[in-house]
Amino acid sequence: MLNKIIITGNLTKDPELRYTPQGKAVVTLRIASSRKYKDKEEICFVGAVVWGKCAENCNSYLKKGSPVFIEGRLQSRSWEGKDGKKQYAIEIVTEDIRFLDRTKEGTSQEEGEAQDQDWPEGD
Repeated sequence: MLNKIIITGNLTKDPELRYTPQGKAVVTLRIASSRKYKDKEEICFVGAVVWGKCAENCNSYLKKGSPVFIEGRLQSRSWEGKDGKKQYAIEIVTEDIRFLDRTKEGTSQEEGEAQDQDWPEGD
């Protein structure tokens, strides 16, 4: 079995950094990725999580609109919402993230790379 995803896109909002009770950093990213076909554009919105020092780097260097390249695996999870109903999400658990920067000419170049993952126990 293979569970791998590679996506590029732009952040739809600023990263959300928090810490686990054990003190591990985790950041949540929301990404918009688009594809054009014929004369239409299709946009897909997806969430991603990043752990450890890399999460702190994301929080420091990324903001709404930042272009990113993400490689990771899909994970589904569920939790009980404030209203008592079960909530579900499918998100990317990031294994590699690259910060992309737009140059004045409109092309993209690699600005930074963050691969230093500090995975939580059990992952």
